[in-house]
Amino acid sequence: MKIKTALSIAGSDCSGGAGIQADMKTMTMNGVYAMSVITALTAQNTTGVRAIQETTPKFLAQQLDAVFEDIWPDAVKIGMVSSPELIDVIAEKLRRYQATNIVVDPVMVSTSGASLMKEDAIEKLTGMIFPLATLVTPNIPEAETLTGMQIHNKADMEKAAGRISDTYQCSVLLKGGHSVCDADDLLCSKHTIRWFAGRRIENTNTHGTGCTLSSAIAANLAKGHSLEESVGRAKEYICGALAANLDLGKGAGPLLHNYELFRP
Repeated sequence: MKIKTALSIAGSDCSGGAGIQADMKTMTMNGVYAMSVITALTAQNTTGVRAIQETTPKFLAQQLDAVFEDIWPDAVKIGMVSSPELIDVIAEKLRRYQATNIVVDPVMVSTSGASLMKEDAIEKLTGMIFPLATLVTPNIPEAETLTGMQIHNKADMEKAAGRISDTYQCSVLLKGGHSVCDADDLLCSKHTIRWFAGRRIENTNTHGTGCTLSSAIAANLAKGHSLEESVGRAKEYICGALAANLDLGKGAGPLLHNYELFRP
């Protein structure tokens, strides 16, 4: 049996709601074989991040070599990478192995508000990883950090997405779920824009939504869908995972990534 493959390069969430764990659940439910390269271990749950222990650059490189030299990933999702040294390794390996269908979720702050990226790493990420990306998926706060502008409405979203796309020569999916546009997302690609309408789902359990969306997009790119099709399919998937209304933990709980298994 042949199956498409996808690789997640991200941090581990021991509570299973975000990071590597969310990515692998999402990729599996979106029909690809999921692999992982861990950038950091985190001690976290639905109430917050307690500790972060980074992978060493040498071990990160060994993980990447082990994957690319054996099971080629048809798509790569990059999530939490908190230090410039790790970014150097990832960029070098992606170029060496000529990785394709790269989706970057610039994870800067967790859902609970904890900082997940060192300030000097942001410049490295934008300078070395963004230009390699097929798609970058910032939320509103991340886009404000990347552009230095405030975003209050759809016009601001279009301006910010265009600025990021022009600066780093990549497509941008600017997510509108942070109190802007009622969960409508904006795709800016090759100087064209498309809005993806979304309905705001009354569910406070949103731990790992960014990880889930970017991984679903990567999985669909791996299967050969166009960028627009992949975004649309990912939006549909994440709406289903949110609408299932899973309720776990004492804080912002996780999504039900395998919600389709519970349908009658």
